[in-house]
Amino acid sequence: MRPENPDGKQDSRQAGEEADTLALMALAWTLNDERRADRLLALTGLNADALRTGVSNPAVLRAVLDFLADHEPDLIACAEALETRPAALIAAGQALAR
Repeated sequence: MRPENPDGKQDSRQAGEEADTLALMALAWTLNDERRADRLLALTGLNADALRTGVSNPAVLRAVLDFLADHEPDLIACAEALETRPAALIAAGQALAR
């Protein structure tokens, strides 16, 4: 993740871009495991085509982060793999909801 602005605050556009980036990284991590990817599709109602065409859609990216948030072991494992905190993944999902 990019560092915050020097004053400690982020503008909403920067926060949204960071949320998108983190969500895309989480999606890649999720799809790297076939069983987890199948579970993502089954639980979100998305299919492979919807996922491909929706990677720039905040609702699709939020669905990925919600999927991880609903299963703490995956949330923690993803955060560790992305060298971030689980709370950052949750915050990214919340930012995508705005």
